Amino acid sequence: MYSAILIAGPTASGKSALAIRLAEQIGGRVVNADSMQVYADLRVLTARPTREEEARVPHRLFGHVDGAVNYSVGKWLADAGRELDAARADGVTPVFAGGTGLYFKAMTQGLSDIPPVPDDVRARVRGEAEGVAPEILHARLAACDPASAARLRPSDPQRILRALEVFAATGASLTTFQGARRAPLLDASQCLCLFLAPERAALAARIDARFEAMMDEGALDEVSRLAARGLDPALPIMRAHGAPGLTAFLRGEVSREEAVARGQRDTRAYARRQFTFARHQLPGFRWLDLQDAARFSI
Repeated sequence: MYSAILIAGPTASGKSALAIRLAEQIGGRVVNADSMQVYADLRVLTARPTREEEARVPHRLFGHVDGAVNYSVGKWLADAGRELDAARADGVTPVFAGGTGLYFKAMTQGLSDIPPVPDDVRARVRGEAEGVAPEILHARLAACDPASAARLRPSDPQRILRALEVFAATGASLTTFQGARRAPLLDASQCLCLFLAPERAALAARIDARFEAMMDEGALDEVSRLAARGLDPALPIMRAHGAPGLTAFLRGEVSREEAVARGQRDTRAYARRQFTFARHQLPGFRWLDLQDAARFSI
């Protein structure tokens, strides 16, 4: 038997359904590997498994983090390590499923050994960044850490802030730490590694249809409750696909139709990036189309 089953893939590709089916076959448990599905605040908008699906097999690391937490790949890796230990102690096979390719890369290839940022330094950097446009933050990073700035998109405030925090804490570029890696949690050669890869047009249609279904199932109410918390807009949860557009709708800045179209467009763009990441960063994963995934069995 495999030491673990890893199911990656773009959003709306059917990862959860396959993970539950395989976990039922082997008496395993599903462990979340999606950076947005960890948050308790957004069940519908992040397409977490339903309560009925969660009742079919044990689920771990879903909705266990408050939205105010700046959850990171390092924190997830620590949580995933504990779940691996628990699964081994219980004699069951964990089925990791999710769309965050970096989680799978860190688990099978090791995580960059970046020094921890003290809480006071993080608070200072984020305080100075509050209300500042991402492109200005990117310019700040370019001034002190041009190597990191060159690797980051100006529209990615979370990773820009991370690089600024590391520089403020260490005086060194984030890139200087990224070559050294901790030992991986899993040997990929001992795992079943799958990447679900639907045909692009079919996936785009699934994404658009699912977003409309999310709206019918209460996604807007979730975003309204999240907005009422007044959280730092740089937190990861505030950038969940669909959340910025729906927040703009709640503020009266765009129509409902425009907000939905933005959420669908952003999600399709994210799916393209997920394909690109997997192609270059997850070399040991077997790609399955929708038909292959539907027939797949252990």
